[in-house]
Amino acid sequence: MRWEGGILEGFGLDWPQAVALLLAVVLVLALGVGAATSTADFSPYNSDWDGTSDLRADVTSAQDVDGTLTRDTDRYETAQANETVAFVVAPDRSYEGEDLERVIDFVDRGGTLVVFENFAAPGNDLLEGVGAQARVDGRLLRDSTEYAESTRMPIATSTGDHRLSNVFDRLTLNYASAIDPGTGAEDGDGDGDVTVLARTSNHSYLGAEDTDLEEVEDLRSYPVATIEPVGNGTVVAVGDPSITVNAMYGEPDNGAFLRALYADSESVLLDHSHGDGVPPLVGLVLTFRGSPLAQLLVLGSAVAVCGLEATGHLRKIVTRLRRNAEPKGIDPDDVGLERPKSELSRDERIAFVEERYPDWDDDRVERVIDALSRTDSDGPND
Repeated sequence: MRWEGGILEGFGLDWPQAVALLLAVVLVLALGVGAATSTADFSPYNSDWDGTSDLRADVTSAQDVDGTLTRDTDRYETAQANETVAFVVAPDRSYEGEDLERVIDFVDRGGTLVVFENFAAPGNDLLEGVGAQARVDGRLLRDSTEYAESTRMPIATSTGDHRLSNVFDRLTLNYASAIDPGTGAEDGDGDGDVTVLARTSNHSYLGAEDTDLEEVEDLRSYPVATIEPVGNGTVVAVGDPSITVNAMYGEPDNGAFLRALYADSESVLLDHSHGDGVPPLVGLVLTFRGSPLAQLLVLGSAVAVCGLEATGHLRKIVTRLRRNAEPKGIDPDDVGLERPKSELSRDERIAFVEERYPDWDDDRVERVIDALSRTDSDGPND
């Protein structure tokens, strides 16, 4: 049944066809959304509470800053190191071999590397690999008095000992660990020394998840963010990757701290080369952008298609393919045009078929008329 005079008739559709088309569109959209989003922790394409899409949006929309997400350490080689900040958030795998060498060279050329880690080894391996003194303790950091919603969400305050620590007052942490600044730690910004950017209160402690406060003998302040010169560059260590996730990004003053890390830089690398959570469609786009050969093949194909269209060959190819896909024989009785004793003219036959089947395109009408003409020529003459 058609909706006479309505939208469906205008598109040549009946209700079953329209429903099928709608379902197909919904399916394609669902697949497209799934291919362009992620549910992985710390993924820049995860818009849920545990993703970092807000950080990615801030970086890519910042004025005078070129924000780039990379899945390959090749980008470290082409980056203008002394104007670039690289964020590595809770890597799943350690940087080794050529990957590590590229990061080392990036820092040595004047780049700034920011490592966010709490419990896993890959962050510490990277800090050690590039030659930084700071290390992540790896035990859960809690505060018995200065916290947000629970003791597992301690509040760290700025030390004011570095220009970066002057742009924020506090950091709101969530399942963080302390940073051991090493033997080079100083309260101030000493030459060649590790500088503490933020500390917890004097009522903090480290321990396992089930550590009882009554069993803790040592309550004191712990560093949670440090900065130090390494080679010609800079390394920042932060003991809480969760300050980058959407649920914590807006907490005081996490966003301000993160923006301050790249405020004076021309570009930011969101290094996701050793993490999961890049959706298939995004991965395809990133691969295409980074592959001159793929770009050349697509460009060449586009030029070839345009050339075929300009010369009329494309339409001939499409018409030939459509003809090959359709049944070879056409019965005049299926069309509903009985062969008259006095032969109708070609124009009259075309008019009849177009009136009977208004949803047929011109090519199909022409093929049917040609089939009818061949049938007439094969039959007896009246």
